[in-house]
Parts: sequence; structure tokens; C-alpha cells
Amino acid sequence: MGVIDDVAQVSRGWRWLRRSLVPRSAQPHTPTPERRDFPTGWARTPAARVVRQAVLRGGIKPLAWTETSPRVRGRDHLDGLAGPVVFAANHASHLDTPLILGSLPRGWADRVAVGAAADYFFDARWRAVSTALAFNTFPVDRHGGRRVTGLTRQLLGQGWSLLLFPEGSRSPDGWLQGFRGGLGRLCVDHGLPAVPIAVRGSFGAMPRGRGWPRPGRAAVSVRYGPPLSPEPGETGASFTQRLRTAMTRVWHEDATSWWDSLRADAEGTLPEPTGPPAPRWRRVWEATRPPRAHAPAPAWRRRR
Repeated sequence: MGVIDDVAQVSRGWRWLRRSLVPRSAQPHTPTPERRDFPTGWARTPAARVVRQAVLRGGIKPLAWTETSPRVRGRDHLDGLAGPVVFAANHASHLDTPLILGSLPRGWADRVAVGAAADYFFDARWRAVSTALAFNTFPVDRHGGRRVTGLTRQLLGQGWSLLLFPEGSRSPDGWLQGFRGGLGRLCVDHGLPAVPIAVRGSFGAMPRGRGWPRPGRAAVSVRYGPPLSPEPGETGASFTQRLRTAMTRVWHEDATSWWDSLRADAEGTLPEPTGPPAPRWRRVWEATRPPRAHAPAPAWRRRR
């Protein structure tokens, strides 16, 4: 009888309808994400800076310039500019940071800290260490955070310029997304000039989902615009909008010419590079169109 009693007891306790014996809560349980602190101060020590300069100039830049065909314009806007400043660039690919750091003059590239998404580049220790050493990254909370804000102020106080992406994340289709307000507030609060940078062609060279550039040395373009300084009494939202307009003008100048972008801006017909109102496949296809291989030479450099 012992076996029969055991079977009967099991049958009474078996959940035949597979329903939970505990009443479900009205709200699902969401575990609190574990907070991870990755100190990056070591990446700005003299020893780490020497290693980073060797890695950037001896490895990363030659590799990026070998796998793609970059064209750099507008570095003359940095002449006479004193740091720290904020370099603000559109973001469509993991190639953007190597292309910008590789195109900056050496004096600027050695004193730039790169803001990187804390939930992506700092979610694993090996990734945090490698990116901090190679690119001098520091964590940026894309949803806001006082701890990151304090680190940014510390970097600025030490004389470091910042490379930030006001879109907050990579574009899913290669076109310009909406700007978040953190960069504008940062520039207004600290009186920092922002240098707009338009990177074109990086989405076609290495879009999301790829860990290596596509074969064929895709043409990419990095164009620097004139620095933009906050005006007295200006709000962060107003400066963010002015920065977006400046980046749009730099983008349009790279796609057409300096005169065309200046005229379109004066006439109020400057088109934002947000892509055509079309299905996603068409937008992605248009974003992979390579920039012009050779821009027209400036008038003062043309032969007569």
C-alpha cells in the first residue's frame, strides 16, 4: 500500500494545468540592474597614453586607412582654437571613432577623451579595459546619471577635450537621428565651444551587425565645421538646435559644396540629412551611397 499512497500523493500535488501555485503579481518583477563601476583614470596616466599613441598611430589608424578610403576636410577650423572643446559628431558606425581620432591633428588627438555607452562598452571588464586603453573612453549613461556628469566635469577640469555623439547611439539606417540635450547643457554650463563633425560613408563601410569593414575600401568622409560657442543666456536646448543646424550645414557642404550649403542656409532651404521618407530598405540603400571620391578644389587652390 505504500507505493499506492505515494502515487496518489504525487497525483494530488501535480500541476495538471501547469498553472502557478503562487498568485501572480499585478506587475511583473524587474530585477534591479547590477551597478558596475569601471574606473578609467588609469587610461590617462603617462604610461597608458604612450601605449595608446603607439596603438593608434601604429595599428588602428593604418588599419582604418587601409580598409577604407578616407577623405578629411576642414581641419583648418581648429587653427587657433584652444582646448578643452567638445567634438560633436553624427554616429552611424563603430568606424566613426577611429576615423575621427585618426584624422585629428596629433596635438588634439592626444588630449581627447571619448564618451562611450556605459551599457555597451562597459558591460564586460575585457571590453571596458580594451576600449579605455585604445580610445581613452569613459562611460556615458545614455539615460542620464550624476556619476557620469561628475566624471565629465573632472575631465574638463583636467584639460581634456571630449568626443561625444549627440544622437546617443548608432543610427539604424545611416541617417541623422534626433539629438539628446546632454551635450548642449554641458557646453552651456561650462562655456565650451563645440566643433561639429560630419562623418559620411561609415555606415556603408561598416553598418550595425558587422565587426569588420566591408571589402573594397569604401569611400568615407570626415569634415570638420567651424566651432560653435554658447551665447550669453542661451539655454541648452537652444544650443543643441544650433549645433544640429551647424552639423547639417557641414553635412550638406560635404555632399555639395561650401557655396551651396551657405546659400541653402541663408535661404532657409537647408535639408536635414534625415533620409528620404521611404521604407527602411530604401533608406538603408540610400545611406550606403558612397560620398564623392574627389571634392572640387577650393577656388584659392585652383590653377589658373
